Amino acid sequence: MPVGNLIKILRLEAERLEDRAVYGGLAGYAHVWAPEARAALGPGAAEWIGEIVERLQTYAALPDPQARKAAVETLLELAESPPQSKPRRKAAPGTAQVAPLARNAAAGRPKDARLGLESPLTALHGVGPKQAEHLARLGLHTIRDLLFCFPRRHDDYSHLKTIGRLTYSEEVTIIAHVVRASVYETRHRGKIFKATLRDSSGTIEASWFNQPYLINQIRPKQQIVVSGRVDQYLGRLCFTSPAWESADGELLHTARLVPVYPLTEGLTAKSFRKLAKQTVDYWAKRVPDHLPDWVRQDYQLLDLGTALAHAHFPDSAEALQRANYRLAFDELFVLQIGLLRQRHLWRSEPSYKIEVGDAPLEALFSSLPFALTTAQTRAIEQVVRDMRSDQPMNRLLQGDVGSGKTVVAAAAMLLATAAGAQAALMAPTEILSEQHYRTLERLFSGLGEAAPRVRLLTGSTGQADREATLAGLSEGSVDIAVGTHALIQEGVGFRALALGIIDEQHRFGVHQRAALRQKAYNPHLLVMTATPIPRSLQLTLWGHMDVSVIDEMPPGRQPIVTRVITPLERERAYHFVRSQVAKGRQAFIICPLVEGSDKIEAKSAIEEYQRLRQSVFPDLRLGLLHGRMKGEEKDGTMSAFARGELDILVATSVVEVGVDVPNATVMLIEGAERFGLAQLHQFRGRVGRGQYPSYCLLISETDTESGRERLQAVEATLDGFELAQKDLEMRGPGEFLGARQSGFPELQLSSVSNLRLVETAREAARRLFDEDSDLAHPENELLAHQVAQLWKGEGDVS
Repeated sequence: MPVGNLIKILRLEAERLEDRAVYGGLAGYAHVWAPEARAALGPGAAEWIGEIVERLQTYAALPDPQARKAAVETLLELAESPPQSKPRRKAAPGTAQVAPLARNAAAGRPKDARLGLESPLTALHGVGPKQAEHLARLGLHTIRDLLFCFPRRHDDYSHLKTIGRLTYSEEVTIIAHVVRASVYETRHRGKIFKATLRDSSGTIEASWFNQPYLINQIRPKQQIVVSGRVDQYLGRLCFTSPAWESADGELLHTARLVPVYPLTEGLTAKSFRKLAKQTVDYWAKRVPDHLPDWVRQDYQLLDLGTALAHAHFPDSAEALQRANYRLAFDELFVLQIGLLRQRHLWRSEPSYKIEVGDAPLEALFSSLPFALTTAQTRAIEQVVRDMRSDQPMNRLLQGDVGSGKTVVAAAAMLLATAAGAQAALMAPTEILSEQHYRTLERLFSGLGEAAPRVRLLTGSTGQADREATLAGLSEGSVDIAVGTHALIQEGVGFRALALGIIDEQHRFGVHQRAALRQKAYNPHLLVMTATPIPRSLQLTLWGHMDVSVIDEMPPGRQPIVTRVITPLERERAYHFVRSQVAKGRQAFIICPLVEGSDKIEAKSAIEEYQRLRQSVFPDLRLGLLHGRMKGEEKDGTMSAFARGELDILVATSVVEVGVDVPNATVMLIEGAERFGLAQLHQFRGRVGRGQYPSYCLLISETDTESGRERLQAVEATLDGFELAQKDLEMRGPGEFLGARQSGFPELQLSSVSNLRLVETAREAARRLFDEDSDLAHPENELLAHQVAQLWKGEGDVS
């Protein structure tokens, strides 16, 4: 029996892994074994035999014993689960002939009919422990995981043409008969399998490199389907390593929109695609649809089973688009319900109602040496309206670097203290906390005796000052506390905290933000960010919060001249930096990496600092700042730069959020193409904060069109919101999602840059939430489970 012989040989090979278990190696044995297996098992086992032959043929090329061991284990697993079909026999007269059962007919179905979507993948026919191990490396453990493992893309092989109409470089599919098939050896002892294909309009040659086993699978007179890009060799059109399959059965790999899945060692594209197809065919229609009927009808959405089937194996581009729309809507809809629930829970308890008139604010505004911008005034009005309500404020204040967010925060804190309450402002670093402290002292200086009493509390605060501040907060003699994480440590108590303000809120974890809120009963919360956020992301990542936008800069800010330069112009840039230092100014030089890397060709801060200090600016004062330094070191370096004790600061992206250095006029960014547009804009905002003209120089190592386009966008505009939208369109939401705090669910399919889809999902969620905020109605039971699954119990993402 060929199967038994194969198992014996594989077990023998497993002992030494030297490809000597049989004469000629496993590849040679494949030529002998394949026809014997076909004769014994019949045509129904063709796919199973083909997969084994393919693995036997490639065994000798595996690089090490570990890879060979894995290959033998997989082959043994295959060999020990042969198809149950028998060779076709002649039917008795008068009886119907039954086609043999294909090996994979039952694959995708559970071995036990009582199992369900949460069952392990080994419950599926055709999935043994070894294959399950491979799938686990992709994060796939259950049938549901596999069903919701969507393709990364679809290759469009649906364009069917005759050979006579082919043109160079197009992606096409042909159906043709094999005229000739043979294996050739190359000069370097490699092997090429070539097949001449013919249809009614002409002939074409197809070649496959290092796949000599195809001689047993692609044979003369056989009709096959071939899909791929039309190549050219010596002036003649041809195919090079195209996808192919027999024209007899269902087409999975050719002549359609072919799904491309993530793979790992031990999984081939064809085997994964077959498993996915069989799983989708059996299970997609068995997945209960959590969307209420009225949502599907009102928003013209596919049912979930159809959407799952078409997301994997669509019949057309339109079917794929509709499927992806339904699945993306699902994610956003469930996300929005969770955000609405956050908002509902936040506002369900009363807060400290600030019942104070406008007199304190008018006194503050009249004492300022500058006029507020229209955007600042609008934001203050929104904050004041929230604080005068008995529902707690939960507001995001976003504005560009230098747009005047601190004045808005100061107005809110003054209002709280005028009502006899307290406020706290938490910043991510000591130096930023100190800057806020000094700014508030300056803003309140014109109020005389009505000025709030402000204290600074950080890790560096001396013991005596710390004890005095803690006592003042506890008894109420301190009105405003400004600090770092020190504000949320045990032992810090407030007599009447009514307002919490968090600056650069994405730099804090969800538990740290919650800890500040827990210093009082349901205080008002204002979070600030200098990262401009596109509208679609406001509705998703911060959809549970009200949003205020400061979209104009105060008058008098110096415009920053931005230029993209090549590495060949670096010396000119150094001369320019030196000329600015000679005028008494300072400069930043930003590098993408902390240390050098063999794998990434980019400047590193440590190496560049040494080079610049020794060879380029030996007579100037240079400092180094990067994320691996201790907090005290970073603060010390930044403080020295702010005091003017350093001429040039060589740094990584840690300066993206930093202190004001009005004397800094040059921002030189190495490897600028490695940063997002929003990040580049944040770097640029570190200069131009004083009375001097300022400059941003972007040195790009890339010559790609997309890279040039991105940097030219930074060069062309100083509008952070315009750049944020451009970044979202060009690079997707990854950078914004990466900056989003922990506690937020991961999104798989949804296009959060699609504003219309986000708004549609939000509208549907609001309609449902208004009717059933607790999702207690029987028709919403499945939806409630889906919301719980997506949010995984996270209760606070503000």
